[in-house]
Amino acid sequence: MRIFEAVCDSGCNMTRAAEALHMTQPAVSLAVSELEGYYGVRLFDRIARRLYLTEAGRAFLDYARRITLTFDDMEKTVRDWEEKGVLRVGASISIGARLMPSYAAAFRKNWPETEVRVRIDRSDNLEQALAENELDFALIEGMVHNPDLIAEDYLEDRLALIISGRESGTVLSKEEFRSMDLLLRERGSGTREIFESAMLAADCPVPDPMWESLSTAALVSAAAAGLGVAVVPRRMVEEVIARGEVAEIFVDGLRLERKYKIVRHREKKLTRAAEAFMDLCRTYHPGGEKSVQDIP
Repeated sequence: MRIFEAVCDSGCNMTRAAEALHMTQPAVSLAVSELEGYYGVRLFDRIARRLYLTEAGRAFLDYARRITLTFDDMEKTVRDWEEKGVLRVGASISIGARLMPSYAAAFRKNWPETEVRVRIDRSDNLEQALAENELDFALIEGMVHNPDLIAEDYLEDRLALIISGRESGTVLSKEEFRSMDLLLRERGSGTREIFESAMLAADCPVPDPMWESLSTAALVSAAAAGLGVAVVPRRMVEEVIARGEVAEIFVDGLRLERKYKIVRHREKKLTRAAEAFMDLCRTYHPGGEKSVQDIP
């Protein structure tokens, strides 16, 4: 089709078309003849060793130009997709609240034409989304259970036990801690799973919580009001603790360290934009102050 266009653009001269296309004149002539044979119609009249477009040829040229223009546009779009496409990123609730806005803003500076769509959800729901190819990758704070997913630790954190009416740094025995009212995130969240695993590892059965919430803010507010001990990500409440709104306590023998993870499907081929976003997460760790009211 491009050869046919080139012949028309050269004044219906196959020799000039061949030169423009860096082809031989017989190859150009053969291509035109094959087009005519395929469609069963003459595209050129051959009179006195010259070519003239037929009416069918004029109609064909109109379609050919539209088709090649569409093809060129498609090819450019596909080739530019690495920079101008859509990136689908998941984040667990704590990471989404504390880190994702800064990640996305920093990424946009270097990849302004890539559309970043973010889904903030529980870790188990993000795992399901990755398994079903609804996300390119996700940032998860909990454990990863699906064997088809690859998890890479990229940032260290720990859970904090916060309460009012105590001095920060107070160390409790396991027995003292178990007698207190617990304010926990909902089942299925990474925070809840890590806390319960840590309690079992410390041979400390987990009592039923007094509060369960999707919102870290609700748990922090409840702890500040004296309703119990909230178990929350340390990064999300470090300024709240520093201001004395709540106190951080510890339990003898209870280790609450955890790692944030970059998670993707092992068979997923990632774009350069996705790789760049993951590299940013590995190296860029934003801070910023949040009050109790600002914590989601």
